[in-house]
Amino acid sequence: MASRLRRHRRTKIIATLGPASATPDMLAQLFEAGADVFRLNFSHGTHEDHLGRIEMIRALERKFDRPIGILADIQGPKLRVGQFRGGRIQLQTGAEFQLDLNPAPGDTRRVNLPHPEIIEAASIGATLLLDDGKLRLRVLRKRDDHLLTEIVNGGPLSDRKGVNVPDVVLPIPALTRKDRIDLAFALEHGVEYIGLSFVQRAEDVLEAREIAAGRALIMTKMEKPQALDNLDAIMDASDAVMVARGDLGVELPPEEVPIAQKRIIRAAQSRGLPVVVATQMLESMISAPAPTRAEASDVATAVFDGADAVMLSAESAAGQYPREAVNMMDRIIARVERDEDWRRGIDAKRPAPEASSADAIAQAADQVARTIGARAIVAFTNSGASALRVARERPNCPVIGLTPSIDTARRMAVVWGVHALVTDEVFSMSEAVNLSAKLARQEGFVQAGEEIVVVAGVPFGQSGSTNALRVAKI
Repeated sequence: MASRLRRHRRTKIIATLGPASATPDMLAQLFEAGADVFRLNFSHGTHEDHLGRIEMIRALERKFDRPIGILADIQGPKLRVGQFRGGRIQLQTGAEFQLDLNPAPGDTRRVNLPHPEIIEAASIGATLLLDDGKLRLRVLRKRDDHLLTEIVNGGPLSDRKGVNVPDVVLPIPALTRKDRIDLAFALEHGVEYIGLSFVQRAEDVLEAREIAAGRALIMTKMEKPQALDNLDAIMDASDAVMVARGDLGVELPPEEVPIAQKRIIRAAQSRGLPVVVATQMLESMISAPAPTRAEASDVATAVFDGADAVMLSAESAAGQYPREAVNMMDRIIARVERDEDWRRGIDAKRPAPEASSADAIAQAADQVARTIGARAIVAFTNSGASALRVARERPNCPVIGLTPSIDTARRMAVVWGVHALVTDEVFSMSEAVNLSAKLARQEGFVQAGEEIVVVAGVPFGQSGSTNALRVAKI
């Protein structure tokens, strides 16, 4: 069995799998280059494809003896126009254009919009965006079966291009029939995170949580302006969040997206929720072996902001340089985390602890570790909550998350600074300290004569009871 891979950085990397990364050899290359979590995109591929990738990830996990997380990203509702005679038209700026329920092929005057919910919810003056925001329409008139619009920004429009309605909360559930089938499949095959699309309200998240029933954690994708309006309630219902800047950037003006990103990260950090920054991070590496300087700065900004993880999409799923993209992300993260300004910024953003014994212990562990120069903080955790609380403090030293549950260890793969290990259960604090010292040394975190901080819940085996702290000298 190969030795465990230890990352020498805190921020994690999520790599999307696809045609460019669908072999065991490439999967191993991505993992060795730095991928901590693999994303399965259910907008593409069959269940057979995804099952093959899940099996390859679990084989890789056994080979390297390291827990690896899997994120199943569920597609969500896709709102599209119908088809055109000839497959394509040109919309002229300033002209009128009708969107209606008539399924007949469209022309330069009208097209089918097979979503009565949009017609019902839109108001006079509302904006409709077509084809990822390339075309912009404004509603002039509304009837039960159609919207008459003015073309604000024209251009070519072809069959089944997407529709976005940034001004309106749509009465559409976040989970379609396809999504429910995909969700059941993902839960059956033991993924750790469900990426939930098209979230507008906290109720969308609660519905998915009810279906998951604890079998997987819900990672809410923040991609709708309406989600930002309901940010606190959505955060409170979520297990983790993703700043999905692709769709968010279609419905928000470009200058608003960086502000939204920072706001979402702050809100997640204040609650101790893992937060992922995603989409177009190293986009040019789909077809080039190196990123642009702007892309490198974009990844660095997410690291400076304290995101738990950064994500690759098409770069690793369909690009020409998947391994190089992961390696480049790894290099950028590692360099930023060696910078003094990074550490100062992380310390300045640390949220105040909640009034609980678990938060008090986590804050104390960080403070003690800094004072004595401990080489690691070891958190015993059944559910992952103790390790999450310690990671929320963004300590100077690595966090080793010890758990008897492989599911918990895999879930911690996305959490900032946590090196997760599956261990046997312990039943006393002295047993926990001895095991911590042994594993911290075995994993290369500490040498003889150095110290670690150990946090745990007494009595052992009860989730959410972190109440004890010890210092151990190796």
